[in-house]
Amino acid sequence: MTPNSQSLKDKLSPGERQRLSGLLKTAQAELLHLQQTDQRLFGRPFSPEGLVSHLEDIDFSERVDAFVARFGRLQDLLGDKLLPAWLRTMEEGVGAVLENLDRAERLGLIDGADDWLAVRKLRNVMVHEYIDRAETLHMALYAAHAHVGMLAQTVERFKLRTQNLLA
Repeated sequence: MTPNSQSLKDKLSPGERQRLSGLLKTAQAELLHLQQTDQRLFGRPFSPEGLVSHLEDIDFSERVDAFVARFGRLQDLLGDKLLPAWLRTMEEGVGAVLENLDRAERLGLIDGADDWLAVRKLRNVMVHEYIDRAETLHMALYAAHAHVGMLAQTVERFKLRTQNLLA
């Protein structure tokens, strides 16, 4: 532990420590559920045309719903709750979403603010284009599937950067 992180650890109130720990545990649980649903949904490839017929199957439809919800919840939790709490803890200051993402990129928590914003847009596309446009939904689902690893990497980075503060 660096002297600076020891100083930050000493400054954390029990409430701040509990909030950060709770958010991190929730992120880890959400990630596990997302990864499990991701495996179940994308275990067999499906085309845009196949998506339409698969959505008539309640089991498949529920997997899509779960994937979209879990992807969105994890992305929201990381970007809108954990990141600001972490930045406050690190005495980095909290700003608007884009400022926070730029800071997170500079600090190595995320690979790129632009990628993060693209993931946020994917979540919106999946929610709003759910049944109306199968090709758009198909593209968004597969793009989100490709970004599950990025979300996992972000959770791991938060965990590694936070564990000394919470010990």
